Amino acid sequence: MDTNVAHAERWLSVIAGSALTAYGLKRRSAPGFLIGALGAALVWRGATGFCPVYGAAGFSTAEDDDGRPVSVPYGRGIQVEKTVTINASPESLYQFWRNFENLPRFMENLESVEVIDAKRSRWVADGPAGMDADWEAEIINEIPNELIGWRSVEGSRISNAGSVHFTPASGGRGTEVKVVLRYDPPGGKLGAVISRMFGEDPDWQVHEDLRRLKMLIETGEIATIQDQPSGRN
Repeated sequence: MDTNVAHAERWLSVIAGSALTAYGLKRRSAPGFLIGALGAALVWRGATGFCPVYGAAGFSTAEDDDGRPVSVPYGRGIQVEKTVTINASPESLYQFWRNFENLPRFMENLESVEVIDAKRSRWVADGPAGMDADWEAEIINEIPNELIGWRSVEGSRISNAGSVHFTPASGGRGTEVKVVLRYDPPGGKLGAVISRMFGEDPDWQVHEDLRRLKMLIETGEIATIQDQPSGRN
């Protein structure tokens, strides 16, 4: 039986499978046993490194462990695209974003960004189920005041690529900031589904991050309703 599942994907399969198995057995019902069976299948998938579905389709992710340059191949991964209009100039927004150490100020799940040099930076984010995810990124396309494009580099645990665009809004209403993100979570699309089960939805996260960026730029602070049951500041 040949291995056709990448190392990171196997790791997530075991973690998610164990959680699903425990949850299913606790329910002590027919649906619960089905969830438990799915969890057991994921644990077996992670332990053996073989996915029957991949095998039937002649597909493999195991080559991702061979040390090839990391990016997100066409047709794989998860894509998110979100836009927000901010009352600020493209120049000021570009400068703010280009200082990557500013990003954790409004990206809720991003713990830190360490700038290595003019092109490279190291990112640490909160992963699903309380686990951290880290990767190194490099700028691959940049037009001052208009565009920043990046991708993860070889050896990164999370394969991702994306860009942020700064376009003057019509009628002098500020700047449209558009983020296009494509990433390949551990476990591929299966990993994305499991992540959502633990409350991690990249589409919603990007939407909320841009909302916080707008508040931060326009008001100088990010309003929150945390610990305020009335929803008022």
